Amino acid sequence: MSARFTIDGSDKLEQHLAVTCTHVRAGVERIVPAGKLEGLALAGGYGRGEGGVLRENGQDLPYNDMEFFVFIRGSTLINDRLFKAALHKLGESLSHAVGLDVEFKILSTARLRRSPVSMFYYDLVMGHRWIIGGDNLFAGCEHHRDASRIPLHEATRLLFNRCSGLLFANERLAQEDFSAADADFVGRNLAKAQLALGDVVLAMEGLYHWSCRERHRRLQELAGIDPSLLSHHAAGVEFKLHPQRSPHTRDELRQQHSVLSQLAQNIFLQLESRRLEIKLSTPVDYTTCKTNKCPEVPLWKNVFIHLRTRGIPSSITRYPREHLLHELVTMLWTERHATPSAIQQYTALWNRFN
Repeated sequence: MSARFTIDGSDKLEQHLAVTCTHVRAGVERIVPAGKLEGLALAGGYGRGEGGVLRENGQDLPYNDMEFFVFIRGSTLINDRLFKAALHKLGESLSHAVGLDVEFKILSTARLRRSPVSMFYYDLVMGHRWIIGGDNLFAGCEHHRDASRIPLHEATRLLFNRCSGLLFANERLAQEDFSAADADFVGRNLAKAQLALGDVVLAMEGLYHWSCRERHRRLQELAGIDPSLLSHHAAGVEFKLHPQRSPHTRDELRQQHSVLSQLAQNIFLQLESRRLEIKLSTPVDYTTCKTNKCPEVPLWKNVFIHLRTRGIPSSITRYPREHLLHELVTMLWTERHATPSAIQQYTALWNRFN
């Protein structure tokens, strides 16, 4: 991995991020006993050496969250109860002090070893920066290093989240008042979708990679690639490395959203047709099809979730994300308007099952 947090951020920014890691380490060591603490790793863009650099008023500023994995021996469920609240409080305190969001996720190396392959764990194992510990902690995690083994439902999950961002952006665009903060929100979600569409195509071909720059190179070499998709992905990579406040008007953002939403629909239907092994030509085909959209989730887990959580508007035998997928497709790509109450209900469930 790169010794840097960013591709081309200033020395001052690099030092700021390094000092933040020092404060994080000290805080985590105060909370988690040494006998329990296995390691501490910085993931995300800064952990991979591709963190965002926001250039404003002649200064390089951080943009992305800093996502730390705290590896703690024993049951992750029990460790959540023991340490999650204190780590969350630490994250809030540090976020206020250093000027960017600091987040913690609790995991154990034992759980990571026995977990199935996912895009999330692939990115973690292949792209990280150790604050405590080293790569010997990932012994036995070799299955997470092979991107060709990432299942298609992981690509669906990525597209589901980024298209949800398009849905939330559309809601902002429809507001009566549209502020600079709204424009920034919309622009950010458009850029995330631009990057994700190319990433999904690569994942469908078993060519995903932890580095966004390498992903773009691979996309360029992919036969028959849509030039517009390539252009969008290039813009998404640039935004990830060098984010900026949106300079566009509402009308300009509406136009960008319309074009990107149509491209996202096409890729979504291609992906789901391949994943579910059925022909899906239109959004209505998808929402009316009775095929289980989350076959990777076991029946017992679906039943357990429904018994534990009241008010999920879907069959007790189906994973709640299926309902969200149907709602997303309906509100984003059909003529049924997304009402504020529908968006509110969708957001509440999305925050739980994304």
